[in-house]
Amino acid sequence: MAGNKVIIFDLDGTLIDSLEDIAVCMNQVLKELNLPYYEIEEYKYFVGGGISILVDNALDKEISQEIKNEVTLRFKEVYDQKLHKRTLPYEGIYELLDELEKLDFKIGILSNKPHKFTVQYANNLFSKYNIQEIHGQKEEIPKKPDPLAAINIAKRLETPCEEVYFVGDTMVDMQTAKNANMKAIGVLWGFRDEEELLNNGADFLVKHPLDILKIVNKK
Repeated sequence: MAGNKVIIFDLDGTLIDSLEDIAVCMNQVLKELNLPYYEIEEYKYFVGGGISILVDNALDKEISQEIKNEVTLRFKEVYDQKLHKRTLPYEGIYELLDELEKLDFKIGILSNKPHKFTVQYANNLFSKYNIQEIHGQKEEIPKKPDPLAAINIAKRLETPCEEVYFVGDTMVDMQTAKNANMKAIGVLWGFRDEEELLNNGADFLVKHPLDILKIVNKK
């Protein structure tokens, strides 16, 4: 049975450019604790897997679990102090969402960012859109690339997984799409490159948000 038209987006690096704010907050924490910190661009390779992966990537492999826990807690405190002014949708995202709504697409967001932050950013930046399913990292559901959360969204939107488009910017997103048997669209304006996306199963690559319309309009 055919279902609704459904598209699920990753958040960071796909809908919103959050790299600078994440980097600034993490660097603040690292400096406070007299740990080495990084250039903003280096964070492109640290993000995408949620806070625990970000912390692991930012810290030396020899660092104790105690310090990792301290960095994690402090980062959450610093990052949680406000919605960040420099975190904004990429150019073309609003136009894309406008067109998808005209095409009667049901839209979901699935992020490894903690659920609370995911909902805050979705409500703050995308409140004019009817985004029916917004999910960040939750304790009880495994993170991407585990497909469970993506499959749950498809079920709630009453659409077979193989008819759903999953849009993201990292290998984690492409693996999630493949694991869930969804169509994987890799975006080239995010945090990673073409090679990583193709090597991890991207069915399509797009250079601009509106390019997605050409893919989803093909019958």
